[in-house]
Amino acid sequence: MKSIKIATKGVPHDYQSSLLPIIIQSMGYRIDWVNHDQADLLILGPFFKENQKPYRWLPKPLRPLASKSMNAISTKRRQDPLKLFHTQENERHDFVNAEYSISFDLGVQSNNHMRFPYWMEMLDWSHEGILGNTNPRYGELLSISTLMSPLGDQYLKRGGICTLLSSHLREPRGSLFKALEKVIPIQGFGAFFNKEIKSHHSSGFLKMDILKDFSFNLCPENGLYPGYYTEKIPEAFYSGCLPITWADDNISVDFNPSAFLNLEPLFKSDFQELPDLFRNKEKLEAYQSEALLQKKPSIEPLKDYLKVILSDLS
Repeated sequence: MKSIKIATKGVPHDYQSSLLPIIIQSMGYRIDWVNHDQADLLILGPFFKENQKPYRWLPKPLRPLASKSMNAISTKRRQDPLKLFHTQENERHDFVNAEYSISFDLGVQSNNHMRFPYWMEMLDWSHEGILGNTNPRYGELLSISTLMSPLGDQYLKRGGICTLLSSHLREPRGSLFKALEKVIPIQGFGAFFNKEIKSHHSSGFLKMDILKDFSFNLCPENGLYPGYYTEKIPEAFYSGCLPITWADDNISVDFNPSAFLNLEPLFKSDFQELPDLFRNKEKLEAYQSEALLQKKPSIEPLKDYLKVILSDLS
């Protein structure tokens, strides 16, 4: 088995157990997680700051000692590691200086960039030999076959109530929440609605257990950018809810636009169309025959891209 030394900076706390390292291991590599000055491959995440000083978490008098100690126990590489920028957040592919990038961005004309949106990391890839990735906040990985099947009529039998799971009501969530609550009942879960919850990592509930009881799920994206579409819509659809989102028009590159309600175009009219939308029985019933995914996704393009990166290390 080949080994590869990988370091990370600015990635989520659970990155080492996420999909990309699992795929690398499935390709016959053993990953040794090391300090950045020992790495063959340095993965930079969306929380990386280019000019951030090391050891900022230590009191200033102790930082020189920590730096000296680290240099004493590490073997300096003869050359800088290859850099890969990988983001699960709404950051651009050239957010940092790196030889390769993986992001949400559409329309990037470069062989050194691959679009792999975060929602695809939450899928069950066991049919393609990938095992071990998780979806801890939702509760389980999402079945591609379910996402490619019609929504069905279960959401019409759940009482017509909407839910929002959120730690904040910063815009546009605040405006969307207020507009919907004028038209349909809406119930909130999460840190914003329960001050005893410190963060979504300590909410005490799984999203799947909440969503299964509601007809609609208000699940707006955190920002508008072509290609930035997360796990929110697929998780709502997978739970049998009708997703109600806020996203740009390019979302049809990933999802069937007839399988969810996008509120983004309604801002210009101050949401005046909303009452008629929810009173229109035929419109609501039309959603039940729509699948979210119209084309089956595959993990193979990501594998091929990673092969290119790993071959560049030799």
